[in-house]
Amino acid sequence: MIIDVHTHIFPPDIVRGRDLFHRGEPEFRLLYGPADSKMASAEMLIQSMDENGIDRSVVFGFPWRTAELLARHNDYVLDAAARYPDRLLPLACLDLFSQRCVEKAEKALLDGVRGFGELAVYSAGGNMDRVLDNFKQIAVLCRGKDLVLLAHANEPVGHEYPGKAPFGLDFYYDMARAAAGATLILAHWGGGLLFFELLKKHDPGLFANIYYDTAASPFVYRSDIYRVATQAAGPNKILFGSDYPLISPKRYFKEIRQSGLSDLEIDGICGKNAARIFRV
Repeated sequence: MIIDVHTHIFPPDIVRGRDLFHRGEPEFRLLYGPADSKMASAEMLIQSMDENGIDRSVVFGFPWRTAELLARHNDYVLDAAARYPDRLLPLACLDLFSQRCVEKAEKALLDGVRGFGELAVYSAGGNMDRVLDNFKQIAVLCRGKDLVLLAHANEPVGHEYPGKAPFGLDFYYDMARAAAGATLILAHWGGGLLFFELLKKHDPGLFANIYYDTAASPFVYRSDIYRVATQAAGPNKILFGSDYPLISPKRYFKEIRQSGLSDLEIDGICGKNAARIFRV
């Protein structure tokens, strides 16, 4: 079974008319304002999955600032998962800056989501204490249940690109501590946090339930990352995520095959690890 743990879908009207949704949404404008920024509906995702031999995808929307847009997008993701129950695993997006963030998370759980993601903070302009407090309370909701948190993380060095948050690894380390006891997937290789699993002196339980997805890897890292990350974090903690529709899954599969990993390790990355986490 091949499972993609990192995909984005949008309601068709937003895909067709993205320019109508820029007002009051600087992050959306940053990431999806350019006409060549890829967007996809649920049906487009299913078609891509069929073409690439992907059995199931974890799917989510976007962390809109406007409450109505956020709710409508989450409803669309849930509806898509209801239409494709054997293919899509829905997560709810949340605005971590919002005073009602935890309330929205509780409602999403009643609606039937499998967790929360992609929980993303793309700028430092806001109440960061509230962000971490909201994240901690959401983790409490997930702890001890078959629920998953998936959070954006990016490397603090290297080339700039839209959506690269201006945080150091200490911010993602704080997120990891806030999520202690809950299952947490840190996107984009955890921004490099995974290499700190090699530290001799740290809380031994901190990284126990943390996993790392491969989203956007071909844009940022050489294919060696698969082998090196597997050695650092362990073969059971790496999850294939494509960041669909940003990059074709074929690019990941090619790089994974070239990485020198064993067939058993590749099977884990491409699906078995995710199947265990999501209980499918």
